[in-house]
Amino acid sequence: MEKMAESKNLPSLSPEIRRNLFSILVTLIAVSFSLFHLYTAFFGLLGGLLQRSIHLAFAMALTFLLVPGRKGSVKKVSLLSLAMAIAGAVCTAYLVIEYEELSFRMGRPTFWDIALGVTEIILLLEMTRRKIGWPLPTVAILFLIYAFVGPYLPGSIAHRGYDFTRVVSQMYLTTEGIFGLPLGVSATFVILFIIFGAFLQASGGGQFFIDLAFALFGRVRGGPAKIAVVASAFFGTISGSAVANVAGTGTFTIPLMKRTGYKPEFAGAVEAVASSGGQLMPPIMGAAAFIMAEILNIPYIKVCIAAAIPSILYYACLMVGVDLEAAKSGLKGLPKEELPSVRAVLKEGWPLLVPPLLLIYFLAIAMVTPIRAASWSIVATIIVSALRKKDRMNLRKLIRALEDGARGAVEVAAACACAGIVVGIFTLTGLGMVLSGLLIDLAGGNLLFLLFLTMIASLILGMGMPTTACYIVLAIMVAPTLIKMGIPPIAAHLFVFYFGIISAITPPVALAAYAGAGIAGAPPMKTGLIACKLGLAAFIIPYMFIYGPSMLAIGSGTTILLTALTGLLGSASIAAAVEGWILTRLTLPFRIFLAAGGICLIKPGLFTDFIGFSLLVMVLGINFLAYRSEKRHRIKEGA
Repeated sequence: MEKMAESKNLPSLSPEIRRNLFSILVTLIAVSFSLFHLYTAFFGLLGGLLQRSIHLAFAMALTFLLVPGRKGSVKKVSLLSLAMAIAGAVCTAYLVIEYEELSFRMGRPTFWDIALGVTEIILLLEMTRRKIGWPLPTVAILFLIYAFVGPYLPGSIAHRGYDFTRVVSQMYLTTEGIFGLPLGVSATFVILFIIFGAFLQASGGGQFFIDLAFALFGRVRGGPAKIAVVASAFFGTISGSAVANVAGTGTFTIPLMKRTGYKPEFAGAVEAVASSGGQLMPPIMGAAAFIMAEILNIPYIKVCIAAAIPSILYYACLMVGVDLEAAKSGLKGLPKEELPSVRAVLKEGWPLLVPPLLLIYFLAIAMVTPIRAASWSIVATIIVSALRKKDRMNLRKLIRALEDGARGAVEVAAACACAGIVVGIFTLTGLGMVLSGLLIDLAGGNLLFLLFLTMIASLILGMGMPTTACYIVLAIMVAPTLIKMGIPPIAAHLFVFYFGIISAITPPVALAAYAGAGIAGAPPMKTGLIACKLGLAAFIIPYMFIYGPSMLAIGSGTTILLTALTGLLGSASIAAAVEGWILTRLTLPFRIFLAAGGICLIKPGLFTDFIGFSLLVMVLGINFLAYRSEKRHRIKEGA
């Protein structure tokens, strides 16, 4: 009996050994994930189905091993999770092994095709639920149901219906379902940019950008808040995620803002708005921007060029807002002795500017593919890090960067694969054409009302989904309708992209604002409302570039330059109206005049520019006179 007891205990290992073995397993999978994509980037991509299925298999394994099935669960991996990770690998291995055979028997799936297809769909839904939450899997399930119940639905949304075999084979065996275009972009472009961000971070790039923001803006009025804006814009080009951006820079900037006198809720809101804009800021925007380029069949750099002016206006409005809040509250910058000098920061870290600049050169001037641009930028990062002893990429750092890159790609892979189900059902049922007609009928042919409905849909979907998934769903559901109404395709897609991003600061589910509130120790809802107020221009700019495409760099150089300049004035006017302050306090009527002038200035057009400029000059003049009067009054009281 004692021997039997001993034999039962033989396989058991101490918790510490189990943790170490588990950590090694995760690292091996993650590093293999990144190395696979680097190999295919340099030596040639595999076939569409192969590249995407292997990409998803790695992402599934990492999700089931790292994310517990229940929130709050202490145990990270259970036997069920391990079985799911293995099952995901089996489903992928089957596609790899049967790759040639599948092309010969297309349309005649076998029992194993369907069985493993059902398994893959279930695993994907569970993976997405664990990593992202319920909203996106719920949407995917509803679309799957729609494919089956078409004949029983009323009116124009009815369709002939599809049997179980057809739906499963469409989702699993083709590149028109799970392994469609969204996952294709994730498996080729996006993961390489995420790996690039991980390497830049490992080489000290993240800290360098934060130090540079401190050096540039630390001493000026409201310096910590301006540091948050600039650092988040820099860091956003690395992380591509609003919440990750808040966590990355907010831990430094929010305590600094609080220390210099900003209220906790304002500090959290500033960081949330600044972090959300990171996905709008070229040259590395959010993953959805790469998918947009593929859907529109245009070079990625054209998306960056179109997004440049709106992103600058977004940050200009925020920067003016925090400056005026500091002026209103009498806040100062940080002491000089606590800040690094610009010269010292650049002297030590200037090599870290090379990889981002090289990336811009590859995309904008050399016009190479994003895959090549990201790949060689990663190589440049490794070489540049060798110039700084403390940031040199040794084996440990290389492994860490590869692992972090793989982990960062998992959420995007889950969102793209699950959104592929929605795209696949749209393609299968022809729902897109029907939905376009319904939306136009609902809006009564009124473009403004249609834009408003699109904004609401984008904000609601964005509250529960990552930007990438939200954009994909809206790009196939709504963007075609906007294009039918005569809107340029790039403008229609950026409209839904924009509102999908700023849903992160829009209550009641403002994830970036809530993350900032958590760091600041502030009420989440109050922080979200302030973030919404600070980002007010973000709710106006998309309407303006719909009615004035020159804001998207469409048109003559003179018109584009004038649009940018008047847009900056308009953004500053809106920020001042929101804060109720320029040189001194603004009364409500003048805040309304200023907001109206700001909207007119942002909207491209000489007539609206004239009205907006006139209102701005009027309010500035009256505010200056009020300031002079207050100043004389203070001097008299002092005397």
